Amino acid sequence: MRNYIFLFCFLLYNCSSDSSDEQAISQSIDIESPSLAAPKNNEACLDGLIVNETLSKIFFSWTPSINAVSYNLNIKNLNNQQTQQFNVSSSFKEVTLNSSTPYSWYVTAVGENPTSQSDSDTWKFYLVGEPIVNYSPFPPELLSPRSASTVTAIDGEIILKWDCSDIDEDLNSYEIYLDTRDASTPVKKIDHVSTTSETNVTVKNNTIYFWKVIAEDKNGNKSDSGVYTFITS
Repeated sequence: MRNYIFLFCFLLYNCSSDSSDEQAISQSIDIESPSLAAPKNNEACLDGLIVNETLSKIFFSWTPSINAVSYNLNIKNLNNQQTQQFNVSSSFKEVTLNSSTPYSWYVTAVGENPTSQSDSDTWKFYLVGEPIVNYSPFPPELLSPRSASTVTAIDGEIILKWDCSDIDEDLNSYEIYLDTRDASTPVKKIDHVSTTSETNVTVKNNTIYFWKVIAEDKNGNKSDSGVYTFITS
């Protein structure tokens, strides 16, 4: 009788051990980051199928990732900052979007264990609708200070930093707005020099600030970053 009990416990231990090992292996599998293919980065997308005056269908594609079982396609409208997410099992997806609008997108590869994930790079494109002679800049991406962050002024000043690009490569200037209410007060205008720009602004300690950047190209087309907040210590 004791021999049977010992054999049962031995088998139970081995089964549990095997199950734990399999789970550990499943959790440790690396997921390869997807490589984006189309639409191309920082380009006007001319391949969209026009549905009507305001909508177009566009085909997204990327390279399959090793060990991935599904993908989350994330698309952000850069005019209103709204994001759509689509879960697919293949490495492509057709989506209907607003025309004449700038977007950013990236793909998350998901493994058999949902906690195993890996993100691609983020790309930007402009979805063309009706023919356009000159495109507006992509909305500036505010880099620093990040929204709701706390910063320390040095000699009463902090550095504002942002990133911006333009399909036509005719960026001309930036207008910086900063105040303690709603970022409606222009404080300075600077020329475009490079993709990443920065400028110093004067602030007070222990104050909540609102800021944004409006980019303008040489044809007068403008784009708005949207408002970020920060607190000075």
